[in-house]
Amino acid sequence: MAYNEFIADRIRQRFREKKANFYEKKMMGGLCFMVNDKMCCGIHFDKKKEMDLLMARIGPDAIDEAMKKEGCLPMDFTGRPMKGFVFVTADGFDLDQDLEYWLQLCLDFNPLAKRSKKRKS
Repeated sequence: MAYNEFIADRIRQRFREKKANFYEKKMMGGLCFMVNDKMCCGIHFDKKKEMDLLMARIGPDAIDEAMKKEGCLPMDFTGRPMKGFVFVTADGFDLDQDLEYWLQLCLDFNPLAKRSKKRKS
C-alpha cells in the first residue's frame, strides 16, 4: 500500500495556508515534503505495523518534549533512531490542531536544518 493521499492533501493545505515554499518528493516508500530544498516532513505507510505514519523533522532540541505527545515514536528505519526526526501515528495527528502542532514544529526547525549534499549524476 502506498502513502495515504488524504493525509498528503491535509499537509498540502496547511503548507499553502502558511505560504511555505514547498514541493513534494517520493522517497523512502512514502512522500516527503521539501521546504526550502530541505526535508521537512513526510508520510509513510509502515507495512509491519500496517499504519500510516507522519515523519516529522523537528530537530534534536525538540525531541524530548515531542516524545511526551500521544502517538510520537522515534524514527527508526535501520534499527537506530534518526537524530532530529520522529514518527507520529494517526492518533497523534488525526485532529487538525494536532497536525498543525507537528507541522509547525517542522517549519520552525527548517531554517536550522542542513541541506543534504547533492549527489553527482
